[in-house]
Amino acid sequence: MSKANSYLNGRGAQGNVSNKFDAFTHEFRSDFLNYCAMEDEEPQNTKTVLIDTFPKTIVNKVNSPDVGMGYSLNPYQGCEHGCVYCYARNSHEYWGYSAGLDFEQKILIKKNSVELLEKKLQSKRWQATPIVLSGNTDCYQPIEKKLEITRNLLKIFLKYKHPVGIITKNSLIIRDLDILIELAKDNLVQVHLSITSLNEETRRLLEPRTATVKKRLDTLEKLSAAGVPVSVMMAPIIPGINSHEILPLVKTIAEAGALGVGYTMVRLNGAIGGIFTSWIQKAMPDRAEKVLNQIAECHGGNLNDSVFGRRMKGSGNIAEQVSQQFKIAKKKYLSGRISPTLNCELHAEFKQGQMRLF
Repeated sequence: MSKANSYLNGRGAQGNVSNKFDAFTHEFRSDFLNYCAMEDEEPQNTKTVLIDTFPKTIVNKVNSPDVGMGYSLNPYQGCEHGCVYCYARNSHEYWGYSAGLDFEQKILIKKNSVELLEKKLQSKRWQATPIVLSGNTDCYQPIEKKLEITRNLLKIFLKYKHPVGIITKNSLIIRDLDILIELAKDNLVQVHLSITSLNEETRRLLEPRTATVKKRLDTLEKLSAAGVPVSVMMAPIIPGINSHEILPLVKTIAEAGALGVGYTMVRLNGAIGGIFTSWIQKAMPDRAEKVLNQIAECHGGNLNDSVFGRRMKGSGNIAEQVSQQFKIAKKKYLSGRISPTLNCELHAEFKQGQMRLF
């Protein structure tokens, strides 16, 4: 295999795909790729680029009826974690970039996130309802370690006693344990930690720049021990890759203190179908066709199903088997565990950042 056609380590997508909104498409010609191989050069720059943006709003209403959240907040657009299956890749096309490599190497930083959130929570028209960090892209991706935007957002949620949910794959969340503990005292926070596999090699291929499996399990233990309500999302389930891990994974997270577990079936919507297909043909060539065929079996013969209520869990025999395994796993390992309901009652008294006295 030539250097130009070899597996691109450290990234999920193995190249850029055309943006559906662009009038022109770009492709690497074979003569250029051969030249790069002979000269021992990379055909494309894969370094991460940070781009500052200043949006007018930061809290987004979620209209999809089957995502389990009403509002989301994403301080970053694009995600360096590089999860090859990520549904959020398609959103990068609206910014003029590719859903492929661009999504994980061109990261948009919403510099005024904290100010916009504070303004939103101070609004007399805003009624407290949970806002989820990372409804689209991970709020604890690598650049957060330096910028601390998510940490400062959590300080605002605490200041105004407003409920917040967090979805992440990154152990960096432990840095903010001090704030999370304070939020948890008033039932103002829930954490949903994404753990897709117990196999480190699978994790490395599927999610190249995320925390290791061990670090995520350690994170789960630390959050639970500190009294922060934490559940696990085993998402997505990919037949032929991690679908055999359901019972052992639920057993492991239960032992680490998880209060619950959820899942979604992989669906390769939009540009992600081509990105995933290209990836698996390089990363797992021996089982690529089998996995793709089993994914299609879960979605009526296609790699994606966009029908609300069916798209997240899939349909058919494989999807039903997965559903039954989760029912068994929850009953066996998580019976009686309940995540506390987020508290929406305190915020009205803290509209100005302190309790209203008169």
